[in-house]
Amino acid sequence: MTVKEASQLIFRELGPQYPTSEIESFTYLIFNHLMNFKRFDANLKPNFLIPNHLELQIYDIIEQLKHNKPIQYIFSTTEFYGLPFFVDESVLIPRPETEELVQWILDDLGSNDRLRIIDIGTGSGCIPVALAKNLPEATVLGVDISEKSIATAQKNAIDNGVQVEFLRLDILSDDLPNLGQFDVVVSNPPYIKISQKAQMEANVLDYEPHLALFVPENDPLVFYTSIAIFAKKHLKLGGSLYFEINETLYAETEHTIQQMGFLTELKKDINNRYRMLKAKLL
Repeated sequence: MTVKEASQLIFRELGPQYPTSEIESFTYLIFNHLMNFKRFDANLKPNFLIPNHLELQIYDIIEQLKHNKPIQYIFSTTEFYGLPFFVDESVLIPRPETEELVQWILDDLGSNDRLRIIDIGTGSGCIPVALAKNLPEATVLGVDISEKSIATAQKNAIDNGVQVEFLRLDILSDDLPNLGQFDVVVSNPPYIKISQKAQMEANVLDYEPHLALFVPENDPLVFYTSIAIFAKKHLKLGGSLYFEINETLYAETEHTIQQMGFLTELKKDINNRYRMLKAKLL
């Protein structure tokens, strides 16, 4: 099979299920992953003969994509803030909105990197690893309730050559350990209501961990209130709390955090949606 024939196969098999732009992205990622092709190599080498063992892998990848498996899980890798991250079905796939949250924090901190930072609900470790990479003098901690997530996050810190401490912690517990004081508390917690499932893509519902996605219908801000309580106890004077938030609950989230004694600031993402919130104690 040539590269041109493989491209035609991918488009033919996935065309009924995915938009053209997404299939183009899949095609590039497949060729890059299997043959280290760059963005335009497929166009420049249409008659390149694909080895048999890689041809079989292409068929397998197509079948997994037809079953809605995210390509990041198929390859066990993704990119976040310019860094490579291992991901599997124990952690969420990092999103561009979370990169914007990291950028907001870095913009606020500037060159002041002798700080203590904690990321609550760390998942793959994308937030603390990206912050540690860009703030080499900072002390960074990531916590999560999932042992599997902690193992994944530790791997990503090692792979990216940064020092981040990870601990298993249930932020909803009434008996939290004393972790000291922090300059920054950050979290991208679960925030999707069960009623919003119908609006979600199958690749998210079928593969990404529901523990990291969904919250009770009658208490959708449960993690925000618990993390804000933690921040009130553990933020240093002048420190900041940063959240990624549910765009449909931004007003309720801001009001709740304000009622807990914080001065807040909302921020829109690149798609002009309120997806981030910063809070400082009054």
